[in-house]
Amino acid sequence: MSKIAGWTLSCLLAAFLVLGSASGKFSGNEAAAETFNHIGWTPATMYRVGFAEVAFAVLFLIPRTAFLGTVLLTAYFGAASAAHIRVEDAFFVPIVVSVFTWVALGLRDPRVFQIAIGDRTTVES
Repeated sequence: MSKIAGWTLSCLLAAFLVLGSASGKFSGNEAAAETFNHIGWTPATMYRVGFAEVAFAVLFLIPRTAFLGTVLLTAYFGAASAAHIRVEDAFFVPIVVSVFTWVALGLRDPRVFQIAIGDRTTVES
């Protein structure tokens, strides 16, 4: 049951990243452009960030690269938080999404939770 929940959450997160966030960056969405301008980034950077979102989401969904995708998404969300902190905007949403990313991976692969709590006995076998 937890694997189903993990895959459901993973697909929802990836859909949010690709359809909700990256698509706005690729289409030149006015709100996305304003946000990037407010942060001090160029429109060219907006497209690069959109590409990174899609690439990291795909890595996150592929079982063999899911851990790498989660680490990269965590770095991405950390950078997003830092960018928002720099301009004194709300920064908690990227942190919450990052936590959900790890929870989704942990539900898909319980070894993630075992490593997080320090239970090496089951992980090594």
